[in-house]
Amino acid sequence: MHMRRMGAVLAAFAMVGALSACGGDDAGGGGGGGGSFATVIDKVKGGGTIVVGTKWDQPSLGLKTGPEPEGFDVDVAKAVLKEMNGGTDVKVEWKESASSNREPFLQNGTVDIIFATYSITEERKGKVTFGGPYVLAHQDVMVRKDDTSITTPQNLEGKRICKAAGSNSYKRITDPPPDGELDLDATTVDAANYSECVAKLDGSNLDAVTTDDLILAGFAKQAGGNFKVLGQGFTDEKYGVGLKKGDTKTCEAVNTAIKTLWDNGTIKGLLDKWFGGIEGLKLSTEAPPAEGCA
Repeated sequence: MHMRRMGAVLAAFAMVGALSACGGDDAGGGGGGGGSFATVIDKVKGGGTIVVGTKWDQPSLGLKTGPEPEGFDVDVAKAVLKEMNGGTDVKVEWKESASSNREPFLQNGTVDIIFATYSITEERKGKVTFGGPYVLAHQDVMVRKDDTSITTPQNLEGKRICKAAGSNSYKRITDPPPDGELDLDATTVDAANYSECVAKLDGSNLDAVTTDDLILAGFAKQAGGNFKVLGQGFTDEKYGVGLKKGDTKTCEAVNTAIKTLWDNGTIKGLLDKWFGGIEGLKLSTEAPPAEGCA
């Protein structure tokens, strides 16, 4: 009898742990919502506060200058969550998620879901379940407006490029395939994030910043003519929605929402809102194929 009672107690603890699997107080660690949820979509439908990770330092994508961040990724996050909730707005708590802490934040439950220029890669799939992609970006190069020595990505041979913490973009320049692309002998200069990269470029401590064209376009727009984007994208960067590894139920709901938002013109409208009219930038006009939630 004693052993049976002990087994029942242990089973009860195991069930509590499973219900709290998404982390923290309720499926992700932050915010309110009253109770625990097994998946993020359960938390959405249960009226919980969804903790959303975004960038806070990237103009036109995720930039925080007031109470909440603003930008394309922020608006897509709101639209996807609303669609997942049957057209009703969802309570959101925003959490800054730099490139270097996206995986840890998902794994330890600091956030429920991430919309943060999060390119889907085979390496990251080992740690994260990705919904989407919701848009296709392309790696490009940004230089100072008066720099005539760099007109193509291949001109980065022997130049100083930025290596932002947690980002793989520099590898596309310096490494050969399959991890890299151009295999050029460029010098990397460390930075905490892309806003620091841009500051170093403005201060002539770098020759170029190379990453996704949407990120570069936002900084170029903010700088008001100090920089130029080459407009020669040479990779496909599939921006995905980051979820804790194994949350396929939410992933499937995210993919359904993204398809609807492309079909009804919402995401195309948000691209035009934040990036329309930027010289050299080629925006997606149709939904990228979903990656699948396995």
